[in-house]
Amino acid sequence: MNFIHKVLNIALPPMGFIALLFFLPSLLFLKVLLYILRSLLIEDVAGKVVLITGASSGIGEAPGLPVCEKRSLFSPCCQKREESPRSCRQGSSLGFPKVLVIHADVSKVEDCKRFVDEAVEQFGRLDHLVNNAGITPVCMFEGSTDTTNLTPVMDINFWGSIYSTHSAVPHLRKTKGKIIVIASACRWLSAPRMSLYCASKAAMISLYETLRVEFRTDIGVMIVTPRLIESEMTQGKFLSKEGQMKLDQDLRDVQMSIIPVESAERCANAIVNSSCRGDKYLREPSWMKVTLYWKAFCPEILEWCSRLLFITKLGISEREAPSKKILDLTGAKKFLCPPSIQSPELKVD
Repeated sequence: MNFIHKVLNIALPPMGFIALLFFLPSLLFLKVLLYILRSLLIEDVAGKVVLITGASSGIGEAPGLPVCEKRSLFSPCCQKREESPRSCRQGSSLGFPKVLVIHADVSKVEDCKRFVDEAVEQFGRLDHLVNNAGITPVCMFEGSTDTTNLTPVMDINFWGSIYSTHSAVPHLRKTKGKIIVIASACRWLSAPRMSLYCASKAAMISLYETLRVEFRTDIGVMIVTPRLIESEMTQGKFLSKEGQMKLDQDLRDVQMSIIPVESAERCANAIVNSSCRGDKYLREPSWMKVTLYWKAFCPEILEWCSRLLFITKLGISEREAPSKKILDLTGAKKFLCPPSIQSPELKVD
């Protein structure tokens, strides 16, 4: 057995590299051709039923707007009960009689089964499931004295998507539907103080890449990896190390620094258009794709930059991180952030 591994260690790397050089040109040509064909033969979502989790704010709220414009029937699912999502109000103003708001907690398996069943009962079918619900913890790993306070991260971000998907799969198979997964570019761009968030999104990507194989062509899977998008997180709402949701805009500035924040509506339009094309992946904004190459070929440089910008020395407040100092000194926030980020009106639930 050891001999076999020794032979494979010697033979497979050069053989794999040569095979890649041989097949890569043809593969790239085929991918470009398929992209053109998908762009010409986009999916008509008129009359289709879209179920969106985490629809009370950010990306989860915004996809309903272009969905409404394309004359789809949709059901936003959110935990907040105070008011209907903006996408729901927009849908009503456009004259859609079937807009169903469902209040549920995706971390509870019974709630996930209920909101899927309610949507199917109301509309008679299910075509698209958008798994977006999530929360963001921000604290150093060693700074948490009780890691059980952070279990809601996996319960909502990861297990919530599993519960929703498992309940929706039988209905999606009937319609040859699609699952849209809102993950994160943190999958390959490590963000200090967000280790559990990065882990939850990496787990989502691995899960749905595997499910894409298991589903064959019966159910489509599109994985979205946004960076900084207009949302409650970029407005400064985090899960603290004590396990409580809190507003901390100074800490938000530390984490965001001078990275541009994309509006939720722009991101939503990109998601809907990419889904209609039948894409398997969407990296939004598209300039984030270049960081994949840096991660593949120069991971040490990305780690060094993250450590230099976001980490402070022992005894120095995290709010004194170079990332925040650069943002404050340049005054770039007013150019890089939507108005809702600059003066958010948020309540801690």
